[in-house]
Amino acid sequence: MKNDTRALKVLLYTTAGAAALAGACAWLIAPGKLDKGQRAPFMGRNYAHRGLHRIDKSIPENSLPAFEAAARIGYGVELDLHLTRDGEVVVFHDDDLKRLCGADARVEDLTLEELRAYRLCGTGYGIPTFKEVLAAIDGRCPMIVELKQTGRRRELCRKSYELLKGYKGRWCVESFDPRMMLWYRLHAPEALRGQLSTRLCELRRSAGPVQAFILSRLFMNFLSRPHFVAYEIGRKPLTVKLCELMGAMKVAWTSREWKTEEKNDAVIFQFYRPRVKYK
Repeated sequence: MKNDTRALKVLLYTTAGAAALAGACAWLIAPGKLDKGQRAPFMGRNYAHRGLHRIDKSIPENSLPAFEAAARIGYGVELDLHLTRDGEVVVFHDDDLKRLCGADARVEDLTLEELRAYRLCGTGYGIPTFKEVLAAIDGRCPMIVELKQTGRRRELCRKSYELLKGYKGRWCVESFDPRMMLWYRLHAPEALRGQLSTRLCELRRSAGPVQAFILSRLFMNFLSRPHFVAYEIGRKPLTVKLCELMGAMKVAWTSREWKTEEKNDAVIFQFYRPRVKYK
């Protein structure tokens, strides 16, 4: 009888512990509340990754003609923001200029005037400011704006929002850094926020093992309560799937085929021409 009682207690404690752990996990990864009105402008759309650029680089990524081409067709656009040394917001993906401009220099170490001297992929196109890109798109299509990781995150958040809040088109923001989405949660609660993430092995390239695990599993969602999760195409951890079940929009990147539309609410694509809308 005593053994049975002891076994029952162990079972109860184990069950209670598991329930507490599951509850804590759910609290950590839960998304923010999102109504249909906020969701509707971004749902069922294809977004041109860094604009509608070409594989031969004749129209480079994150260039004004790439954004103009996407907006003209009606695609949404995804783009990346960095700060220059003198505090200007520019549209560029990499931290440095090696891949796209062949220069051994970091974007944040150069002033805007110095950046103007460089050309993208050997073309005549330069690195645009965010203000120039907004003028080129001119409200014709929704934007997914990625804030790149930086030690000046508050400055980038503040300056990007100053430009976005006066813009007439639809936009949302995302970042790999949940602290940047926390800033938007506190200072621009009306904005649709997204948490970018990918597989653990990919995050290990730029983060330590613990940080990479936490970010790949969305355990920092409690800071920013993102409305959508933009996850790299491939196998998703259980915590990501649970976050989606709790209401987070599913955004896929970077797609190279039509079938990505089947299981996602929005798709970031490149190097093919999908439908503008699919839902």
